[in-house]
Amino acid sequence: MEARTNPMTAETNPPNLDVDLDVTSPEFKIAHDRLVEVFTHRSARGTENPDEPDTVQAMQIALNLPKQHPPSRHDLLAAAAQAVVAVCLNPQAGTDGEWSAALNRWYDHRIRKVTRRARNTGWQAVQNLPGVTSSVHGAQARAFIPSAVHEVEPLIRKLQIKGTDLPLADHQPPPRADTPTIYVDAGLGMSLGKAAAQVGHGSMLLAAHQPFDWVQSWARRGFELCVVETDPDVFAQLVDAPGAVTIRDIGYTEVAPNTATVVASPRP
Repeated sequence: MEARTNPMTAETNPPNLDVDLDVTSPEFKIAHDRLVEVFTHRSARGTENPDEPDTVQAMQIALNLPKQHPPSRHDLLAAAAQAVVAVCLNPQAGTDGEWSAALNRWYDHRIRKVTRRARNTGWQAVQNLPGVTSSVHGAQARAFIPSAVHEVEPLIRKLQIKGTDLPLADHQPPPRADTPTIYVDAGLGMSLGKAAAQVGHGSMLLAAHQPFDWVQSWARRGFELCVVETDPDVFAQLVDAPGAVTIRDIGYTEVAPNTATVVASPRP
């Protein structure tokens, strides 16, 4: 996958994303610095109070799930992971506008994600809302800037949460050389929606733990990555792999608290 560079600007136009990324801009660097800060000092954040609805923040993710010819599960998970990290590192996340304000409110509380399914007019209707759409081999996902859960945009709220699932493929393609890979513990039996949220966490954490020049290069490729759902024995070995980052779920849904759900690696 080769990004196109606009000769009139410093922007790159990754073919898999619906946004331009000026990875040389100060705003892109600020966006990455903010993401690093979030995970470096996570213990000082992450609070929410159900009695104060504005403290319960979430990023909404829409998965395009047409009835006819649905995409493969692993491609759709890869699209979701790319869309999430692209929202966090969009140069608008390094400004003082609403994009960065929405992310900062989310960063200051528990980093929840809610996955919804969309198709046809429902999918098209949300494309103009602030966010990023990513495509992987025809699979499409859009991540939106976060909001309080009681203030979700009406067009997004119309999209269903339940029924967001696809079967695990009998044969998954192996990780590609020199491509970041997110491994999912298939033994947990997570739904597509749950797994999409987890790989989104994984892409964020991977970007936060890599040097800035590595992240710049990754962004130029549209945050290209592979998602592989693997058996528990293999997954357990990956948890301690050098350079890998492990996501442990807080346990709101589907899995027990502190369960390792995904491992994100800068290389296969």
